[in-house]
Amino acid sequence: MSRSAAILAASLTLASAAAVPVDAPHEHAAHFVAHSVATGLRGGYMVAIADLNKDGKPDLLAVASQLRDLMWYENPTWTPHVIASGFAGMINAAAADTDGDGIPEIALAHGFSTNPATSTGVITILTHLGDPTNPWIAKEIDRLTTAHRIRWADIDGSGHPVLVVAPLVGADARAPDYHGETPLVFYRPGAWKREPIAVTDGLIHGILVSDWNRRGRDAVITAGFAGVHLDEYTNGAWQRREITKGDPAPWPKSGASDIAIVRLGVQRLFATIEPWHGNEIVVYRMEQGAWARHVIDTEPTDAHTIVTADVDGRGRDVIIVGQRQGQRSVYLYSPRDDNGLEWDKEVLDAGTMAASGCAVGDLNGDKRVDVTCIDGANLKWYENVAK
Repeated sequence: MSRSAAILAASLTLASAAAVPVDAPHEHAAHFVAHSVATGLRGGYMVAIADLNKDGKPDLLAVASQLRDLMWYENPTWTPHVIASGFAGMINAAAADTDGDGIPEIALAHGFSTNPATSTGVITILTHLGDPTNPWIAKEIDRLTTAHRIRWADIDGSGHPVLVVAPLVGADARAPDYHGETPLVFYRPGAWKREPIAVTDGLIHGILVSDWNRRGRDAVITAGFAGVHLDEYTNGAWQRREITKGDPAPWPKSGASDIAIVRLGVQRLFATIEPWHGNEIVVYRMEQGAWARHVIDTEPTDAHTIVTADVDGRGRDVIIVGQRQGQRSVYLYSPRDDNGLEWDKEVLDAGTMAASGCAVGDLNGDKRVDVTCIDGANLKWYENVAK
């Protein structure tokens, strides 16, 4: 175990039913109160934050794989609304305003199965019809076997995003190794024609859109059995490079599952879950011109979501991780300084949120970053009530 993992300190628990903020013992000044948004979900898988009714308040878009309805929850009362119905195997969604009317279009991946032979991989665009609280119109644009992760990305800095889709595995892949060509593709709004970005060997699980090279345009970062790769659109063509191989264990325990960028002052790091649905929380620091791997925790079971945020405005991101099995909890890792070598661990939600997806954003307009998470049955938001 690394030196960083050895100094982890389990700390406070914020019970999901709590209504009283609890002070954390660390240097950061964030305290959270948990609120229930929805219960009784079936197969809750991911949550995204977007203003879906143009009222200036960020709403919650929830994907539940075993429901037939795609739902959004209106801020601040969290009133539920059905976007559209009749979907099977919903797995991922993303929102972006592609037509400039102030209300985003929603891209949805559904018909998902981990078995390519039974996964239709439908990609659908949903558009409102004037009143976002009424049903939206759905238009299927493509089918891509095991379509799994879906994101909008401004790949050329124009302000006009394209839709990026990553299947879980290739059409001919078989468990448990999942070797085979897994395509990463994108679609330009309006034409909706599939265009290639890259091909990866084996399973892809995580996808992150970020201006990685600070060039004023988004790059696409993927995590899977083959490691973490960066794809950037430059001079009309895609350029790919490897960032890290991830977990050095033999395939299929190799690589990474999910990735998030960590900012500590002027320093940029990144954090991963390793391997696929793994137990390792890893922080990578640039050391002597290469990304050095530091395992900071090995206790999670089936870790499935990782996001980062500066929760107290001090210029240091915390790492937020949800695990679906084991303790079925959400953890928050706080850096002790700007070096990123020593991290403290605390529990954001103990045993009542087996989070498969989390997102961060200011949900109540108080200029503090809140957290929202979803598991199989519940959707919650954790209000940042720091003074």
